Amino acid sequence: MATVYKAKCHVLNRFVAVKILRDEYTTDTEFIKRFNTEAQAAASLTHPNIVSIFDVGNEGNLYYIVMELVQGKTLKEIISEDGALPWKWSVNVAIQIASALEVAHKNGIVHRDIKPHNIIITEEGVAKVTDFGIAKAVSNSTITAFGTTIGSVHYFSPEHARGGFTDAKSDLYSLGVVMYEMVTGKVPFDADTPVSVALKHMQEEPEEPIEVNPNVPVAVNKIIMKAMQKDTTLRYQSATEMLRDLRKALKDPDGDFVEEEEYDPTARTQKINTDMYGNLLEEEKGKVDKNKKGKKEGKFKTFIKKHKGLSIFIGLILLFAISLGGTMAVLNITNPPEVSMPNVVGLSKEEAQIEIEEAKLVFEVSGEEYNKDVPEGFVISQDPAYMENYNKVKQGSTVSVVISKGQEKTTVPNVEGKEKEEAIKMLEDANLEAEIIEETSKTVEEGYVISQETDPDSEAYAGDTVKIHVSTGTGIKQVTVQSVIG
Repeated sequence: MATVYKAKCHVLNRFVAVKILRDEYTTDTEFIKRFNTEAQAAASLTHPNIVSIFDVGNEGNLYYIVMELVQGKTLKEIISEDGALPWKWSVNVAIQIASALEVAHKNGIVHRDIKPHNIIITEEGVAKVTDFGIAKAVSNSTITAFGTTIGSVHYFSPEHARGGFTDAKSDLYSLGVVMYEMVTGKVPFDADTPVSVALKHMQEEPEEPIEVNPNVPVAVNKIIMKAMQKDTTLRYQSATEMLRDLRKALKDPDGDFVEEEEYDPTARTQKINTDMYGNLLEEEKGKVDKNKKGKKEGKFKTFIKKHKGLSIFIGLILLFAISLGGTMAVLNITNPPEVSMPNVVGLSKEEAQIEIEEAKLVFEVSGEEYNKDVPEGFVISQDPAYMENYNKVKQGSTVSVVISKGQEKTTVPNVEGKEKEEAIKMLEDANLEAEIIEETSKTVEEGYVISQETDPDSEAYAGDTVKIHVSTGTGIKQVTVQSVIG
């Protein structure tokens, strides 16, 4: 769709990537529209795992996007060179991709072309999702345009292959395929023609990753298989939900925490007739519809007498059912069942809320605090506290969490020329530590600050140490000069 050049920005003196729409497409309004969509979609997203967009525009028929130049290899190149990758490394990469998709989906952007070719791994091991070339803002109509299928067929979701409705769950299917390829070294479905591959996505079940590579942990295998469910209702419903299981898999690779939904497509909701008496009455009324009014009324009376016992019996059953239901409701209210309380310390606020509410508990933020060890937006503590041996609470109980505001920042005061004790107090008032370095000085009086190593008015984190140099006076010892004449 486009040619990518490495270029240098002379204003900011840095290398960038410039993507330019190929000449043969500049007269195609549909391709230009997609190209502009890529620019607008990607430019609206800011995330460390998404390639940054610096500029977009066109000069006549030359349409371009200026983007971050990422030094590294595509994930496809790495898989081609190394084959099956270590499962821990693969899960870490999947977490980064899922984090990027989480932000995109929350902004109403579906990538629709997640594949290893569009994921660049930097020299530092950071995954960057690029090429939002066919990303599309989610709207009321996200049917693939004109029934065409766009993207790479080996990573298609079944609904994408059909040219049907695609949403955030379609990206998660593609991420499942990417994970499959990372841990096994091959794609789940392959064939001689793209059409055959697409049909396999729609009709066939893949061989499980653990069967291809026995080193794949059970939890990782289950995550991949859940992401690749053909029925969207059985997949992960959000990137946040998939992220939660991926992070758990790093800590507990053989754990049984991946929820597997079961769905019977042949099942139908059955309508149970609880108004037998009323239906019989309606049937009897229909039979006498053409008769005279007096004869009809007589038949009704006969019918009611005939079915009087039946109606009493049905009434008693209904009364018993209502009474039993009421008793159970009262019991549930007064003595609700116990449920397992999740451990949400260290999770993001959004993940913690999902975990707690899925356990049928009430989520509550009791406060926010600065914390140097817990990143901003993550849970510092929960109440009741999680206990490994016993973590049962009553259903409907409230779990309160304290959210981190990140590490507190402060401004370094100017203490040069201040008396030592005053300087220490000024730094302590700014939530900083003072480290005293004594040195002699011919110009600064003893006990006063000569200089400070952290610039005044600069920003620092609370608890940081500021080194200050304090004068000990001239430091010159008086001696008697001996006469050496002669």
